[in-house]
Amino acid sequence: MTHATHLSSAGVLIVAVAAVAIVAIAAMLVWKLRQPVTNAERVAVDTEAAVTVMMGSVLIVYSHDIRSEHMLAVAARVARRERAELLVAYVIEVPLAMPLDAEMPAERAEALGTFAVAESIARKNNVDVRTEIVRARQVATGALELARKTDAHLIIVGAYREGTYTGAPLGRAIELIAAQAPCDVLIGVRGPTTPLLKKQQQQQPHERQATPTDSPEARSRD
Repeated sequence: MTHATHLSSAGVLIVAVAAVAIVAIAAMLVWKLRQPVTNAERVAVDTEAAVTVMMGSVLIVYSHDIRSEHMLAVAARVARRERAELLVAYVIEVPLAMPLDAEMPAERAEALGTFAVAESIARKNNVDVRTEIVRARQVATGALELARKTDAHLIIVGAYREGTYTGAPLGRAIELIAAQAPCDVLIGVRGPTTPLLKKQQQQQPHERQATPTDSPEARSRD
């Protein structure tokens, strides 16, 4: 009787161990099946995880040379997806012969026009947008200082080239920003059609341009 009891206990133990082993193997198989199979899938998973952690604020940079209009729709969509703030910066490059706070009305007017377009596109994408004019001796220096000050997690810049010939190198400011940025940098080379910007502009209501006869002086003469 005692011998039978020992055999029964041993059998129960064996069954329990086997059950645990089966559960462990099943769990391992499920985990394996859920893992990316190819290297491309692994890279995609890692990139998605990095993006989730990375995004906090998106900085898009403009200057007299850096025209980032064609990247604005991309910046707005990235910010919306990650619920990040969109910071639109226009860097005014102040010559050494002038004080850093010198009045530069033409550059300021260009910056305000850029901000108006950016705010319109941001509203259409339900994105919080902030604008800032930066004065610096060099465009790259101003953009990098702002990125560090605001803890930007992504910098977006439109590309320009040092010459008009085919194969001309990217602008010096673009190279410096990419080389010294405290975060990732997305450089957008303008294509021949720029479909994203064109689509955004088509969605905006067309404003009627004023003609000389619309002015009060012209009406008073009629």
